[in-house]
Amino acid sequence: MALSISSTAFENYGDIPARHTCDGEDVPPPLRWSGVPDGTKSLVLIVDDPDAPRGNWVHWVVVDLPPDSTGIDGTLPRGAREGHNDFGRIGYGGPCPPSGTHRYFFRLYALDTKLPALTVPTRAQVEQAMVGHVLAEAALIGRYQR
Repeated sequence: MALSISSTAFENYGDIPARHTCDGEDVPPPLRWSGVPDGTKSLVLIVDDPDAPRGNWVHWVVVDLPPDSTGIDGTLPRGAREGHNDFGRIGYGGPCPPSGTHRYFFRLYALDTKLPALTVPTRAQVEQAMVGHVLAEAALIGRYQR
């Protein structure tokens, strides 16, 4: 079985409910995953918007997700840590497009290692540390327009 990620809040390529955006409660949508490959030591989640006016905008970085975890629903699994987003905060920053419909990629990576002790990592730091360690990846794409 291949690594996969889904949400009960929206279907792949579906509309993200306002509750999970800056127009609502700005809380992350519930996420579920399966098919974590053997040999996985940790999972990483990166959420971004490639349609942002300034380029790829990072909404959420989560590292050290346990390989036996099956998702996020309200709270992070034990041991998982959040990094910096492009809103200048730590944690989740929901969709908040200035105009038009934007796509939001929820990318899950299975790694053959735990990442080094990055205190509050940025996407760039995480991506650099992941080089050569990705066993599998999956993506869920949501859309949002204000």
